[in-house]
Amino acid sequence: MDKGRPIEIKLIPGKKAYFTSDQHLGAPNVISSREREKIFVNFLEQIKHDAQILFLLGDLFDFWHEYKTVVPKGFVRVLGKLAELSDSGVKIYFFTGNHDLWMRDYLQKELAVTIFIEEQTFIINNKSFFVAHGDGLGPGDQGYKRMKKLFTNPVARWFFRWLHPDIGVALGNYLSRKNKLISGEEDIKFLGEDHEWLIVFSKEKLIEKHYDYFVYGHRHLPMDLLIGKDKNSHYVNLGDWVTYYTYAVFDRGNLHLQTFK
Repeated sequence: MDKGRPIEIKLIPGKKAYFTSDQHLGAPNVISSREREKIFVNFLEQIKHDAQILFLLGDLFDFWHEYKTVVPKGFVRVLGKLAELSDSGVKIYFFTGNHDLWMRDYLQKELAVTIFIEEQTFIINNKSFFVAHGDGLGPGDQGYKRMKKLFTNPVARWFFRWLHPDIGVALGNYLSRKNKLISGEEDIKFLGEDHEWLIVFSKEKLIEKHYDYFVYGHRHLPMDLLIGKDKNSHYVNLGDWVTYYTYAVFDRGNLHLQTFK
């Protein structure tokens, strides 16, 4: 079931919508993260002149937790650039991922970013989009789904907030940085349409309703595949900014995957 009514967007002539995800800033270490952060900030600088909307599809940070008056240290370059884009009129939509699912209202209050914690549909220039980070969607991965329910449980979040930030953030960073995708210990391979959970999920959604584009992060593998009975719907995974430095841009009625160089 769709989460709310579709948000309708009409792009101004000459303006574009950009989609990006999985920067995992903070991992695997400060030096590597800082280098990738600068690259991503350069990307944001490049698009600021023609971007009308920027979709951030989760895991911008490898770990993020907001206490009532404290947020994780660092990331001033990317936060400053996002503030600049927002102040200049670029609309920013942020979909929480599995690494920054404890985001609350800091970016909303400081940067006027709209936060989504679940999937959302959009109509952009008469094209229909189903947008989500992608974690927990589709069949399988029951262990993660149970863990996500625990991590998003209000009682569990309340107890975690009582940890001193030095302890809570250190613990969160330790657990997040054990991610083999980020350390390079896990080789990401396409599993085939019948075994890629997000593709299976998207095909099931098409039975209910047609979407021109399904756009996800999470998988870390850039893909643009035609799916559906008539092969007229696109499954798009945005890849990441750890290995691929890929993003998607919607312009003149079409969505294209691109690599930032």
